[in-house]
Amino acid sequence: MQKFDWKKLQNGSDIRGVALEGIANESVNLTPEVAQILGQAFVVWLGNKLGKIASELTISLGRDSRLSGPSLLAAVSEGISLLGSTVYNFEIASTPAMFMSTINPDLSCDGAIMLTASHLPFNRNGLKFFTKNGGLNKGDISDILNLAEENNFTTVTEKGNIDNYDFISVYAQGLVKKVRESVNHLDNFEQPLKGLKIIVDAGNGAGGFYAEKVLKPLGADTKGSQFLDPDGTFPNHIPNPENEEAMQSICQAVVDNQADFGIIFDTDVDRGAAVDNLGKELNRNRLIALISAIVLKEHPGSAIVTDSITSDGLTSFITDELNGVHHRFKRGYKNVINEAIKLNNEGQESWLAIETSGHGAMKENYFLDDGAYLVTKLLIELAKCKQQGKNLTDLIANLQEPQESQEFRVKINTENFKDYGNQVIEKLQEFATTQDDWQLVPNNYEGVRISCQSADENGWLLLRLSLHDPVIPLNIESNVSGGVNNIASKVLVFLSDFDALDLTTFNV
Repeated sequence: MQKFDWKKLQNGSDIRGVALEGIANESVNLTPEVAQILGQAFVVWLGNKLGKIASELTISLGRDSRLSGPSLLAAVSEGISLLGSTVYNFEIASTPAMFMSTINPDLSCDGAIMLTASHLPFNRNGLKFFTKNGGLNKGDISDILNLAEENNFTTVTEKGNIDNYDFISVYAQGLVKKVRESVNHLDNFEQPLKGLKIIVDAGNGAGGFYAEKVLKPLGADTKGSQFLDPDGTFPNHIPNPENEEAMQSICQAVVDNQADFGIIFDTDVDRGAAVDNLGKELNRNRLIALISAIVLKEHPGSAIVTDSITSDGLTSFITDELNGVHHRFKRGYKNVINEAIKLNNEGQESWLAIETSGHGAMKENYFLDDGAYLVTKLLIELAKCKQQGKNLTDLIANLQEPQESQEFRVKINTENFKDYGNQVIEKLQEFATTQDDWQLVPNNYEGVRISCQSADENGWLLLRLSLHDPVIPLNIESNVSGGVNNIASKVLVFLSDFDALDLTTFNV
């Protein structure tokens, strides 16, 4: 492993790499050998944290449906057992289930590893790590990679046991119990979803269990559910609620099957979205508004922490309609989760941290970004609404939605892209002060957000730096026809002065 660039595997608080050939100019850097070393590095890191020797540790392993999953999981299992630790092999599981294995009293695993690369192309894979305290942070990943680079591990003569365990069924039973107790149906406690047609689109990822192991025991009719079988080639669509084709697919399935509700998950089920009975997506701002309405009924006046690209209409809905607090923060699921935890520690009650991408974490669920738990909360409310003769979407009837919305991703063609991008953002702040109808939005934690108040713009823009890529995303929303184009045209003129920016993405 000489001259191997371990740091290149870090992707924020995860590890991501290329596990298979198949896309031009991408060399494989997440091999079974590398995965085995990473598993051993986690054992040493975890042992140091807990004050335990390797033979005292129990670690659970799971994977999504990716083609590289079986070989990588086998390699990680072998590496961990060689150090003497016990391994529970869950095979296909969800990312949230892996965390739950660390707090399950029957297993009480010291740590957990999920092999996944979320919605990335089929040839990628990665590792997510958990302890009883939740997912690891960026600094923890750096420490694990440093241990992997040293590759100084002591193997034992008597390997640790590797036991197969069907934990996804245990995890699903927890969700079933949650629905039954929360709905508390007077006539049908065991099957509170009876009479509802609910379909699931798992995108051939790991989320197919939800139809069979959660919805059916609760009495739901799941006919019309699609792409439930794991298939790492993802032959039907990308398993990603942010993907337009994926959302169109589940929306059409709801219409075709005259369903009451539709559910879609990403590959490893830490994100989810939904569709109403009319085939209209409950995603992004609509999803946040809906779960906020539920949370603020349970916890009045609390703060909803979101990422930076949420709409002005959502802010008005949370603050004026629901009498809550909208705390708009940075992109990144760990960012919003950590911010919500911070607010609670400071005395500001917060029960929900959620990104427009579908990462939603709730205080009542260990601030775990769990797509299945998120949609389960929606199903509970759906069942209650049915008993009352109401529609679930009545909760967001007063949500003001923009007439137009678009994201432009501007590439930065220079090696020191972060410094360059920050310079562009700083200059845009100065430029905004020279425009009569533009105002800088205060209390902004990421990039620059500008309110565009002229009659032909009537919206806002946010220019920020991507978390990992040499890209400046520009998000624009407008409440008038043509408004996005008018705002984008003005920004394009400004950006034209920066030679290292690739402006070919602007179609204005």
